Amino acid sequence: MVFSISRNGEFARLARRAFEESGIPVAEWARAQGFSANLVYQVLEGKRKCLRGQSHRIAVALGLKDGAVLSLEQLCVRLHDRAQWTNHKGSEM
Repeated sequence: MVFSISRNGEFARLARRAFEESGIPVAEWARAQGFSANLVYQVLEGKRKCLRGQSHRIAVALGLKDGAVLSLEQLCVRLHDRAQWTNHKGSEM
């Protein structure tokens, strides 16, 4: 999915509404998830692009964007696998 600002704005509005309806404070949810409360608020307000790092993980956890939350080790394995596939494919030509 392409991270669309207009679509993200709608999902962020729905996420804020879900917090309001549940009675669970955003800061409490953030702490329970291991996130910075200030950063969660910034994501919900559209002040972050959420391309990488904690803001990306927050957006994925809130359902604001599709994406994988990988550990550094998982990313290294994935990149290594892709490099091997590309090298193997190139050697067949």
